[in-house]
Amino acid sequence: MTKDVYIVDAVRTPVGRYGGALAGVRPDDLAAHVLRALLDRTPALDPARIDDVILGNANGAGEESRDVARMAALLAGVPVTVPGVTVNRLCGSGLEAVIQAYRAVAVGDASVVLAGGVESMSRAPWVLPKPDRAYPAGHQQLHSTTLGWRMVNPRMPAEWTVSLGEGAELVAEKHAIGREAQDAYALASHAKAAEAWATGAFDAEVVPVDGGSLDGSSLGGTGTGTGTGLGRDESVRADTSLAALARLKPAFRPDGTVTAGNASPLNDGASALLVTDEAGLRATGRDPLARITASAVSGIEPQYFGLGPVEAARRALTRAGRTFGDLATLELNEAFAAQALGCLAEWPELDPAVVNPYGGAIALGHPLGSSGSRLAGTVAHQLAARGSGTGLATLCIGVGQGLALVLER
Repeated sequence: MTKDVYIVDAVRTPVGRYGGALAGVRPDDLAAHVLRALLDRTPALDPARIDDVILGNANGAGEESRDVARMAALLAGVPVTVPGVTVNRLCGSGLEAVIQAYRAVAVGDASVVLAGGVESMSRAPWVLPKPDRAYPAGHQQLHSTTLGWRMVNPRMPAEWTVSLGEGAELVAEKHAIGREAQDAYALASHAKAAEAWATGAFDAEVVPVDGGSLDGSSLGGTGTGTGTGLGRDESVRADTSLAALARLKPAFRPDGTVTAGNASPLNDGASALLVTDEAGLRATGRDPLARITASAVSGIEPQYFGLGPVEAARRALTRAGRTFGDLATLELNEAFAAQALGCLAEWPELDPAVVNPYGGAIALGHPLGSSGSRLAGTVAHQLAARGSGTGLATLCIGVGQGLALVLER
């Protein structure tokens, strides 16, 4: 028999723009910041009770390459006896970490887990493959690890390895989603995010980053990150307009519909949740934000990755004994407006008014490894603010996957 699993708290950094306020901060320091914040907000919990730290990260090629979960836990001052593991399901990595924590607690392998994700797309390095033969005389190619395909296996069918933006164009074609609809969706995302910040909707979950908060003394560890500081999401454009969005040129096809304005930006950020069973909950001395009741993963043709959430959400809701009509809130990651609109087109029974009430990744940003746990934390805080209800967090994943998590309050 499985145990009930609770989200006691959830925090995130503000999301920084590519090359913006968080670009000077190492990803392991960003992750340590949110882990430390969870512990500081739960002083009754003995950190030695933590059974594991699970973090998602999509890159794994730079400063986060030595198991960022373990490094961040040490930098956050978590006892050395607490282990840590990093997981990678690309854009779904942060939610995958929460799901793995949920499973471990549900089956009794753990009682208290810190789970979340981190990504610094600004600091993603270039990588140089080893040459095919020794002492090559010619030039060698560097590959950016910031986003998307690189060093592609030649056996992969070409239609599977299109760019993420081209995949969004394919979804737009499939569902006849025009440029105007995409721009209108993007504008609404920015408007909702700006309103959420103005009304304090993010106050309970966002832990600001400042230069002093990332040194070793304040973290309780030996972190060395530096940054100019950030108090709110840096990509939100409260002053944008349909006219401004319409002036942007297509980014992936000369006659396409996907632009920089109706797609999520490149970002930096971290998020983390405190996940427990009943005994762990008592040890925290806190009331939970929500309870996890189901999860699901699905696969789809890689070029249609944007529609990955469609089946994952259905499966998760079925396992939870719920329907789209039961949802008080649904956080759908907005990799692209076309992708989000494509998912909504395949969920006709869903009330679109419950989707991303505080805006989505087009406005808030999409730091890959952190986005999934950010979605889960946002849903948990929304349910806590409501006092009751069912919520769902879901996102699409490159190479054709979808991931979903159901929460109850």
